[in-house]
Formats: sequence, C-alpha cells, structure tokens
Amino acid sequence: MGGEDEYDTYESDSFQEDNMFWDVELEEDEQEETREVASVVLSASAHSIRVTEALRDGDCLTFIVISQKLSGTGEYHVDRTYEDFEWLHQHLLAQEEVPGLQGVIFPPLPVRPQVNASAKVLKQLGFLAIGNDWKTYCVALETYLQQVAAHTKLSKNKAMEIFLTSSEPPGRQKMRKGIFNRLSQAMEGMRKEGHKDVDEFFQTERLNNLTMTGCTKSATESFLDVVLAEQKIAVACGHLSTSLHLFVENGEDPDTQAFSKICVKISEVIDSMKKNLVSVADNNVSTLGQGLDLESRYQEAVKEMLFRRTCKLVELETASRNAERAKPIKKAAMEEVKKAAEKEFVAISGVAKQEIAQFQALRVVMLRQALIRWCETQLHTAKESHERYSQHLQAFREMGQ
Repeated sequence: MGGEDEYDTYESDSFQEDNMFWDVELEEDEQEETREVASVVLSASAHSIRVTEALRDGDCLTFIVISQKLSGTGEYHVDRTYEDFEWLHQHLLAQEEVPGLQGVIFPPLPVRPQVNASAKVLKQLGFLAIGNDWKTYCVALETYLQQVAAHTKLSKNKAMEIFLTSSEPPGRQKMRKGIFNRLSQAMEGMRKEGHKDVDEFFQTERLNNLTMTGCTKSATESFLDVVLAEQKIAVACGHLSTSLHLFVENGEDPDTQAFSKICVKISEVIDSMKKNLVSVADNNVSTLGQGLDLESRYQEAVKEMLFRRTCKLVELETASRNAERAKPIKKAAMEEVKKAAEKEFVAISGVAKQEIAQFQALRVVMLRQALIRWCETQLHTAKESHERYSQHLQAFREMGQ
C-alpha cells in the first residue's frame, strides 16, 4: 500500500469528505430537513408490511404499501414510487446523531426498476426483472421495508413512520451527483480496501466477505441462466404444441383420422411439458431465486459496511500520527481530534460486530427457508406433472387397443 508515509499528508479534515459513502450531496435546506427527522416509535407492525402490487403509468411504477396498525384498529394504505424508497433510504443513512451508525449493515434497497429497460439494466435487476407484473420486485421491496422496520436502530427514524403512514408522498430529496467526488472516492476505495486491519476479527470478515460476494453473485447469475433457459424451452414447447394442430385434417379416411388423433394427443403431451416448465421456472424465481438475490445484495451491503469502518480506521491512524507530530501549539487540538476519531471508531466497531453476528444468523435462516420452499413447491409441481403424464399414458394405451 506504499507505507505509512502515504497517509501522512492527510489532515483529519480531509477525511470528512471521504465519509460521504452514499455519494450524495444534500442542499442546505434538505440537510436541515434530515436533521428534523427525529426518533419515534413505529406505529405499524414490521411483519405486517406488504407491497401488494405495482401499478404502471407509462414508464413509471407506483407500489401499494399496506401495514397493520399496532393498535389493531385498522391498516395503513399508501402508494409509493421508487423515489420515495430512495428518500427513506437516504434518511436512514443520514442519522448523524446515532452512535456507530456506520457499523450498521443497512438492508439493501433493490436497484431502480425500469420499464422497457436495456439488456444491461435487466442483467443488474436479475430475478427482480422476471415477469410482467413486477411481483418479484414487490417482494424485494417488501422484504426491505420489513427488515428496516425490524431493525432496532433504523426503525426509530421518523422517516420510516412517515413512509408507512402518511397519505401524502414524502418529501423527495434532490440528489446532486458529483463526478469529482465519485472519482476521488473510487481512488480512495482502491487504496483503503487493501488496508490491513488492526483487529483480526474484521480482517477475517473482510476476506470472507470477498469470497462470499463473488460466490453468491456467481451462484445467482448461474441459477438465473437456468430459469431463463426453462422459460425459453417452455415457449418452444408452446410453439411445437400449436404447430402439431396444423397436421390435423378432417376426413373419412381411417389413416388420416388416426394420424390426426395422434397429433392432437402429442400436442396435449407437449402442452403439459410446457405447463410443467413454466411452473418449475416460477417456483425457481419465487423461492431459491429470491433467496439468492437477497443473499447477493446483502453481501454487498456487508462489504460497504466493512469499507466504511476501514475508512474510519485510516482516519484514526492519520489523526494519531498528526497528534504525535503536531507542534506544541497545535498538540491539544490534534489530541482532541484523535480522541473524537477513536471514540467514533470504537462505537462503529462495536455496532459492526453485533450486526455481523445477527447477519450470520439471519442469512442461514433466510437461505434455509428459501431452500425448503423451493423443495416443497417443486415436489408439488412434480406430483401434478406425474398425474397429467399418467393420464396421457393411459390415453395412448387406449388408442392402441
């Protein structure tokens, strides 16, 4: 990494810019709005939150969000766009008053949905783009909201209460992207990601996360290829089943009648094959596909958290060196900067360890549930297909008698 001297030129103030991890600059009035979002007790049940459907208006999607009131007196019904979800996520990230916030593994918000998207965007969406009704994407948003609402720190943000209960769309922050800020972050990221950690626990977690991120991404993409292949074969079966009817002829010739009858029966068999493939593909998407997609996005969220902590570690090490080398007139001020950085780093590390432990337990539960649902749905589909194929076999036997 070029040795310690590489960081000696950095003053503690310069690291305040590096900590803008979400690459968003808020306008002055928007910053004030963020500070005004106080801590509250959520009035809706976390497990009752549902994103029931996506309504399309041109190229815009509106999602219907329903949640049960804790008082038991009814439900909240609100409609939200993706910009509203971004508004919520931004407020969760901007809670400067929450100690150790940068050690939180933020539930991953799905990639922005796009109607009539390019192949590149569809590849980024993966399983979430499959289907015409955006049902899979609604489930992903639903999972995001449930996990935010169940989080002990994030659920207390008033923005979550506003998002779930307000009949009016929440204030949508204007995000001004800064290309120079992004470039500087990219260069800093390349350097800091390889910075050796002082804590063996986090060094091991970073290495494990690097492996898991690659493996889960590869597994998700490979499973998606399987689903897409099943869908293509199902379409081909549909075409073949329809084409066989072209050979059916009406006539009194016994051979023609026999041949037509065989074509109809084979068409029915191939149509059953099509239905089976469609069901298998749908099962793959709604169970293991969603599980792998969520696992992949969560591994990226863990990676982001570990990177934020590494940046704070570099900041602390720089503050320590500045304090050691400071002239007597600046010694006291540099010591205060060091103490503040150390206090924040300790808080982040403490929260991060708790988050990692909770995530490791949660990911096992999520993947196990996805695998169980996958096996159950595929077994049910196999039984239905077996029954249909048995009926077709019996029909062919009767034809030969």
